[in-house]
Amino acid sequence: MQLLYAPTCHNLSLRSLHTRPKEGLFSSLEKWLHLSVNNQPCKLPPRKCFYLKKTRALNSSVQAGGSAVSTRNAESDVLKALSQIIDPDFGTDIVSCGFVKDLNIDEAQGEVSFRLELTTPACPVKDMFEQKANEVVALLPWVKNVKVTMSAQPARPVYAGQLPQGLQTISNIIAVSSCKGGVGKSTVAVNLAYTLAGMGARVGIFDADVYGPSLPTMVSPENRLLEMNPEKRTIIPTEYLGVKLVSFGFAGQGRAIMRGPMVSGVIDQLLTTTEWGELDYLVIDMPPGTGDIQLTLCQVVPLTAAVIVTTPQKLAFIDVAKGVRMFSKLKVPCVAVVENMCHFDADGKRYYPFGRGSGSQVVQQFGIPHLFDLPIRPTLSASGDGGMPEVAADPQGEVAKIFQNLGICIVQQCAKIRQQVSTAVTYDKSIKAIKVKVPDSEEEFLLHPATVRRNDRSAQSVDEWTGEQKLQYADVPEDIEPEEIRPMGNYAVQITWPDGFSQIAPYDQLQTMERLVDVPEPAPIGA
Repeated sequence: MQLLYAPTCHNLSLRSLHTRPKEGLFSSLEKWLHLSVNNQPCKLPPRKCFYLKKTRALNSSVQAGGSAVSTRNAESDVLKALSQIIDPDFGTDIVSCGFVKDLNIDEAQGEVSFRLELTTPACPVKDMFEQKANEVVALLPWVKNVKVTMSAQPARPVYAGQLPQGLQTISNIIAVSSCKGGVGKSTVAVNLAYTLAGMGARVGIFDADVYGPSLPTMVSPENRLLEMNPEKRTIIPTEYLGVKLVSFGFAGQGRAIMRGPMVSGVIDQLLTTTEWGELDYLVIDMPPGTGDIQLTLCQVVPLTAAVIVTTPQKLAFIDVAKGVRMFSKLKVPCVAVVENMCHFDADGKRYYPFGRGSGSQVVQQFGIPHLFDLPIRPTLSASGDGGMPEVAADPQGEVAKIFQNLGICIVQQCAKIRQQVSTAVTYDKSIKAIKVKVPDSEEEFLLHPATVRRNDRSAQSVDEWTGEQKLQYADVPEDIEPEEIRPMGNYAVQITWPDGFSQIAPYDQLQTMERLVDVPEPAPIGA
């Protein structure tokens, strides 16, 4: 039986369908059907021509569908290859982290292009990511060319509340504190900031010591006075070696002679009305002590982490311990301790003329994960007095290497903190439960949404004067679901409910609520 019929013609050759190659059900018809009459196209009856066109159209459609399937398979191959690359900070692959963006594939040409969007431009393993991504994708048999573009996430805080305009585009705010004067805190703050800038980050420094600002001595900007934007009534920071700078010493006032409440207002104004722009890290050189000024800073600014600076003496440990407890109470994680006053002998080995003191004590007593020893070098003091940070003056020196390690530590710890905070409280719609995993805790538990809503302690739910419960049990429907959950710094989340109410739920409160024991079965897809 023949599929196509043609009238008998001179020099007509017709190959039967039975002789077609087995290349697939809808292989191109021209490969196995030869129609020719004196090298002219054979004129088939209209019905037969229609069937031929229909067959060709169907074949073309199947090829297009096959191409779509092939593209999906190619995309799956690329993502599977990239999932072999593990982020050392998060302990999961870069695909699951959401780093892979703008994946484009031209399988016919063997070309693959994509973008790796990291959490920070200062990522210490970004070169390794780029190299590995090129290597694993190039190993796919059909790939001839790989193009990897590196980028970083836009600068934004992990915070749900209403921040002042100047702080809305700052990703991480790092407090450098000692709670004691004269231990090298400003030296650490300035050199850390320039180290982060050298790693590719956008950085600013805020000198919060109004009584004795150090920043004007330690850097040498061309413009040594802060400027005001008269229209916006904002402060334009000065700049040196690519780092933005704000200090009361640049306000033309020198050192302040004023009472505490006035100082708190000045610091608030300098910090929150400055046009910082997009920053990956803002380093705050904290003033000594644990009083009103320090508390105001910690409460106004959503601090990501703190670095503690100390010396080996016992007296330093007593003051530093107060500062660590303050940060702990305010839910600000201390991620590193820098201890000054180690020395180097003739062979380049470190020794401690005053013994290993407060730094190791702070680490052990408060569980701070990292300790860095900073040597006493004449060049370190001279560079600070001369207005040129040591890490910029000698980027290959011993001091610069120590600060490079400190910078890597800060980048990694901030990335971990942001990841923990952003995933601490989430809503699982499939089981209709709120998942909670508080930062720095291995415990994970589930809460019923209605339980969380009924435990609100705000003035809208509980009378502030009498303590009487205004929100009644029956006021909250059992099937209520949150519309949005967003982190509020390191201590709480903001939950938006269908009635428009915005609930602040501290982690401490969530941990005391009644938990779900019998986890419901996941709801069917589309339910």
